[in-house]
Amino acid sequence: MSDQIKFIVEKLNKEPFKKNYNLITFDSLEPMQLLQVLNDVLAEIDPKHSVDIREEMPDQTAKRMLSLLGILKYKPPANTGDMSTFRQGLVVGSKPVVHPVLYWLLQKTNELKKRAYLARFLVKLEVPAEFLQDDTVADTNKQYEELMEGFKNLHKECEQLKMSGFSTAEIRRDISAMEEEKDQLLKRVERLRKRVETVQNYQRMLEMARQLRVEKEREEYVAQQKQEQKNQLFHAEQRLQRAQQQLKDIRHAAADAKPESLMKRLEEEIKFNSYIVSEKLPKELESKKKAIHFLQKVVAEPAMGQSDLNELEDKIQEINTQINQLIEKRMMRNDPLDVKLSLFRQQASIIARKKEAKADELQEAKEDITNLEKEMAIKASQTREFDGTEVLKGDEFKRYVSKLRGKSTVFKKKRQEIAELRAEHGVLQRTEEILKQRHEVVQEQMQAIEQKRGISGYSDTQEELERISALKSELDEMKGRTLNNMSEMVKKLHTLLAERKSALAPVLKELRILRQKYQELTQEYDEKKAQYDSCAAGLESNRSKLEQIMNKQEDDEDGVSYRRQYFKLFMCRPG
Repeated sequence: MSDQIKFIVEKLNKEPFKKNYNLITFDSLEPMQLLQVLNDVLAEIDPKHSVDIREEMPDQTAKRMLSLLGILKYKPPANTGDMSTFRQGLVVGSKPVVHPVLYWLLQKTNELKKRAYLARFLVKLEVPAEFLQDDTVADTNKQYEELMEGFKNLHKECEQLKMSGFSTAEIRRDISAMEEEKDQLLKRVERLRKRVETVQNYQRMLEMARQLRVEKEREEYVAQQKQEQKNQLFHAEQRLQRAQQQLKDIRHAAADAKPESLMKRLEEEIKFNSYIVSEKLPKELESKKKAIHFLQKVVAEPAMGQSDLNELEDKIQEINTQINQLIEKRMMRNDPLDVKLSLFRQQASIIARKKEAKADELQEAKEDITNLEKEMAIKASQTREFDGTEVLKGDEFKRYVSKLRGKSTVFKKKRQEIAELRAEHGVLQRTEEILKQRHEVVQEQMQAIEQKRGISGYSDTQEELERISALKSELDEMKGRTLNNMSEMVKKLHTLLAERKSALAPVLKELRILRQKYQELTQEYDEKKAQYDSCAAGLESNRSKLEQIMNKQEDDEDGVSYRRQYFKLFMCRPG
């Protein structure tokens, strides 16, 4: 239990709960607080349950939690008792009930989220049979079931795509890389087209190249069809051989069989089937009917209290005592006929039970045989789909086994050769180590002799000179390769420059013509602009003169109108 609480506290302290509990604080939670924690976990699995349990009735809370736990297929532990005890413990927030639920939910949060999401769409709405008699309701229910099946298929495809390993980022990168490659190919094609356009009859050459490509593709397609037909012919010949072998086996089995054995086998099957139909199945049907009648009677009974149960138990005890009394009376009579009949009845019942057991065993054996035959057919079809061949039988299987034996002997020989090579490799390694040790001893002796003669370090200097000469030869060879590469690169650059110059020659010619036209147009533009500026200056001076004249005339008109008004006023004055 402590490990369970530790796990719950650890999960509640992480995302997305962040409760910041420890073992003491979690264990000291009140029942209402514990139920709120359980509700928060259920809300994380299904957001519809994100409510405050203080704002709803306890029965509603328990009903809502039980419905979701039923959808999530939670099974209460055996120590919680029956379902009513579990429901009552959930209502009051009992720790022995809530802690296992929290432990189970926090163990499978992601899986339960998925299950709750699917339950929103896959929990079938049961429609009463009398409502389905309406055509509209029946069509709507059928459409609802079809949509549910479509959702199942789409969800499976979505999960398969998620598990396939493809990501949108990788697909986008691939698309961008393919687009860049497409642009490069288009540019290359455009360059090649410009280069080819200078060649005579290039359209005819392009058409011939196109026809050649089409014929090559057709040749590849015909070769592929030829190979497929060869494979089909090979498989058809194999199937024919197998069918001929099966026909041969069947004829051989029919030749060995006798009419008496066939009739005996058919009689046994008829007896068994008649026993199943006349004795076994009616008994099973009668027992099923009795069980259904009893269950219907129990369902039709009203709800029973503790007093009713006590009354029934008393009646059962009375009937049991009466049965025991009757058995004692019968045993006290000790009638020999009854003893014989009881023995015969016991033997008959034992034989009947054995018969039923053997019939059940035979029925199960037949069912096993049919299941195995179906499984064998499925495996054979899967084998045919996998490599186009069927399961080997008879002589083919013997040939296959002999072939495997030959391969196993070859494998053993190869394995023995590998072992010998490994042993030789170990010997060579040991020889190499001995030679290295001898070389070190010789080196030490050489150093001692050099030191004695006064030329210590001579061998090291000689080895260093040899190493430097070897490095020098390698560097000279590398330089030669580099010079060759550089000369080849220079040649390529020269050829590339010549190709570019030849390709740019017509463009440069057009550019010279356009530059000459541009200079001519620029000169003409300057002349026209000078004319325009002189004309505009003259018109501007004329406009200013006319404005001056107009202003002078307006002043004269203002003076005349003023004198006229003055004269009018003067004439209108009295006396």
